[in-house]
Amino acid sequence: MAHSPFESRKSHYQQDTIWKWILQQCRRARSVFLSVMLSGLGCGAAPPRQAELAVAAASDLTPAFEELGKAFEQTHQVKVTFTFGSSGMLTRQIENGAPLDVFAAANAQFIDNLDKQGLIVAGTRALFARGRITIWTTWDSPLKIEKVEDLARPEVKRLAIANPEHAPYGTVAREALQNAGVWDQIQSRLIFGENIRQTLQFAETGNVDVALVALSLSLRSNGRWVLVPQELHKPLDQALGVITGTKHEQEARNFAAFINSVPGREIMRKYGFTLPGE
Repeated sequence: MAHSPFESRKSHYQQDTIWKWILQQCRRARSVFLSVMLSGLGCGAAPPRQAELAVAAASDLTPAFEELGKAFEQTHQVKVTFTFGSSGMLTRQIENGAPLDVFAAANAQFIDNLDKQGLIVAGTRALFARGRITIWTTWDSPLKIEKVEDLARPEVKRLAIANPEHAPYGTVAREALQNAGVWDQIQSRLIFGENIRQTLQFAETGNVDVALVALSLSLRSNGRWVLVPQELHKPLDQALGVITGTKHEQEARNFAAFINSVPGREIMRKYGFTLPGE
């Protein structure tokens, strides 16, 4: 059946319209493709990912290191994340291959033991502080404890110290109680915290009457405290080291150096630590 001239022109017009639409879509697709290619070559590319340090630290260092971390991030553009706990527990995690970059222990012995196992980068072991312990009670406690010997009084029903098996502050607390001659009298009243932070929490929440805790935590608490004489226990010399196998060794070295720098020492001193050379 023959088509009229009008119908033929109409068919050609429809075909032209379809082809124009197809060409238009092709041009749009090519434009999108070029934009993606250019962005991949650097136009608007995302900035390089910021390095992140994983730092393990003894619980007594919590307030000081949190402030140190913020100061370090501002000056070095490196993010720092912390894991706080007892030095003994953290040591075991490192021995078991925990992915950590720096370890700061409450007793240098833990760093030395890891160093002997080849788990501390050579030359990074450094002392950075000496800690002190206090006798801590709440502000409204009826107990008036002024010296270690007062802990043997019968009104002290429960006394908390950190577990001396893996927490350095617990070790020196036990030593101070022994040297003061009250260890045998108070043993049955003892409650052990997993770390020095938990030990303070026992006293803050009223689960114990008194706690022997770190001066660094006492200074930022809402309680009453007195210092335990240094002569009653061995020094709490604290040390740090960069962990072998870290993927951020230079950043880890920089953080370790920052702790012993002038601004780092000012922060540590603010939290009651005695510093190397003082």
